[in-house]
Order: sequence, then C-alpha cells, then structure tokens
Amino acid sequence: MKTAHLAHIVRHPVKSAGYQELDRAALIQGRPMPFDRVWAVATEAAKFPAAPEGWAAKMNFLRGAAEGRLQAIRARFDEASGSLTLTHPDRPAFIGTLPADGPALVAWLRPLWPATRPAPRALVQRQDGGALTDVPDPFVAILSLGSLRDLGSRMGRALSIHRFRGNLWIEGWAPWAEFDLIGREITLGETRLRIEEPITRCVATTYDPETGEAAGDTLAALQSGWGHRDFGVYARVLNSGTVTIGDRVEITP
Repeated sequence: MKTAHLAHIVRHPVKSAGYQELDRAALIQGRPMPFDRVWAVATEAAKFPAAPEGWAAKMNFLRGAAEGRLQAIRARFDEASGSLTLTHPDRPAFIGTLPADGPALVAWLRPLWPATRPAPRALVQRQDGGALTDVPDPFVAILSLGSLRDLGSRMGRALSIHRFRGNLWIEGWAPWAEFDLIGREITLGETRLRIEEPITRCVATTYDPETGEAAGDTLAALQSGWGHRDFGVYARVLNSGTVTIGDRVEITP
C-alpha cells in the first residue's frame, strides 16, 4: 500500500444541514468527530417529546436521504462562539448562534423540506452530550479518495467528497484497500484509530452537493461494480490527539 496522508477533514455541526471543511481537528478517545452532528432538526413525527436522552435513529430528523436539496447546504461554524452560517443555492444565508437561534434555523430549513413529510419541529441535542450520527457507536468516518475516483470512473463523472458525509479523507490508499483494514489499527497525526466496519450507503449519496439535484446513481454503481453498497469505513478513536491536513497515515503492523 502506498504512503498515505490525510487530505480532508470534514464535520457537519447540524445533521443533514451543511458540511464544513477544517484544517485540523482534536479527536477524543472513544468519541466521534468533535462538533459533528451535535444538533439535528427533529420532525413532528420524532419518537421523543423534546430532546432525545441518548442516540436516536435518523428517521426522527430532517435527512438528506428524504430530501436531496439538503445536501447542497454548506456550513461555517465557530465552536467558541456557537455562531453558524449556512448557505444554499436556493436560499438567502442563515446567520445565527446555536442553540439560541434554533427556531430561526428550523424556519430557514422549512422551505427545503417536502410539505408531504412530517414538518420540522425543533433543533435538538442529545441530553447525554453524544452525537446524532447515523449509528449509535461513537465512530469517526474514514474514506478514501482512491475509492472515490474509482467509483466516479465507473459512473463516468467526478464525484464530490461531500456526497458521502465523511470525516477523514485519505489520499494514497489503493482503491477499496480500506476494507482490508477492518479490525486493524492506524496512526494518524497524534492519534491512533481502529477500523471497525464498512459504511453502508443510502440514497443521499445520489444527490449532487453543489445543486441538491439527483445526479448519478451511486448505489447502483456500487452494487453492479462491487456487489455491495458500502463506501468508507467506521473507526474508533483509541487515543486523543490532533490531526492536521497532510498528516501521514501509518498502518499498525
């Protein structure tokens, strides 16, 4: 396997409502990416009355799989002040502070959400301080640019990294080599992580994050090309430390 390095760091402060690229991140042992899916917008059909006590399934929230236009939201979040700016090609910018401006954020998102689905209700956080990621385990999502290019080649189009809502993108791994690392450990910057399992994808990845429009069936391409719908892997942070763009990735023997 070639020398590999960290090429992109991405977080999504509000679930399915914007992606933000970073230069560095301080990973914490046994925790997901800091300030990734800290908030989510619950719908009127959510299975909890106010804030969820712990992890809750994505069906309770606004999500890109249900409305592709959400995929085109970009975020700029400052964790020190709580200030959040969201932009979308079809909406004026949202500028606010979380969680205080949660009602205004819900109102900003409402025109992007189908009227045929349960309406947005409120911005929520977990009462236990955890993340509202798609799976209950406190994972970080690691993805490969080599695999992305291979999938894009099969589809006959360049694919944005933001279709896949990952956290750490690696350059230098052979296409699909990340699946061979399941059960193994890697070092990255000051941290060590264990690759745990593949990430099975949903229809959200079929939307172009520049426009929010359907543009290429990633799921069909994965199924026909490789016999599954997996893209990327989940990893567990084994020790705390900072990761920075350009950090070398080493596979632990």
